Amino acid sequence: MNTTSAFNTAGARPLQFPIPANVYAETVVSVKHYTDRLFSFRITRPQSLRFRSGEFVMIGLPNAEKPVYRAYSVASPAWDEELEFFSIKVPDGPLTSELQKIQVGDTVIMRQKSTGTLVVDALTPAKRLFMISTGTGIAPFASLLRDPDTYEKFDQLILTHTCRDNAELVYGQELVAALESDPLIGELTGGRVTLYNSTTREESARMGRITALIGSGKFYSDLGIEKLNPETDRIMICGSMHMLKDVKELAESLGFHEGSLSHPSTFVVERAFVG
Repeated sequence: MNTTSAFNTAGARPLQFPIPANVYAETVVSVKHYTDRLFSFRITRPQSLRFRSGEFVMIGLPNAEKPVYRAYSVASPAWDEELEFFSIKVPDGPLTSELQKIQVGDTVIMRQKSTGTLVVDALTPAKRLFMISTGTGIAPFASLLRDPDTYEKFDQLILTHTCRDNAELVYGQELVAALESDPLIGELTGGRVTLYNSTTREESARMGRITALIGSGKFYSDLGIEKLNPETDRIMICGSMHMLKDVKELAESLGFHEGSLSHPSTFVVERAFVG
């Protein structure tokens, strides 16, 4: 794992193409590589940008006359002065093949509108909130877990994060470990956040896809909790398309109904997702 965090623009590369109209052009302030497949980065935040924790934006690079944009959940909460993102590295990906090479001082461009379904306003209040994620699908939950509004609406927060390898779980582990020392929300989080990790390829203390772990009952016994119940629980889902489909079907089989901002209900799914 390596980190570049000093905000020094001396090594920034010159722009190859002009910045398109009606987009934000922001500066990379830190980069952290977790594995050969995953990295996070932070950029300056446009003063005029407003978003709900859990939403995504379209980001790209000023490296073509018509830049490629992809949807990225904002991993930082709505109150943060910077924007954080957690990204997969795809060697031949039209955006990530270049995005993974960014350095402090480089420019990232971003469309001006944020949107998304993984917001607390799309759910009705309940006791427990389950945040089900795979890979970089943890990003919107990184935002929500650091937002005081989430703790006002739910008593308990259970974050699941499933990846292929142990090293890919580190981002989420660091996130949760830092919550109680957070100056803004630390006093809200004590004893209320649970992280449930599993791997699907590398050997670990807990192996298996989250749907299999829930379906077998191991998920409940591991955590010592009651089974998912739409009377007391809400579910947010973000990750691979296969996982989204399986968890959505599981939720619906248990009596949960998909919600939206216009019709809040008992679970929500984010389909605009990179990685």
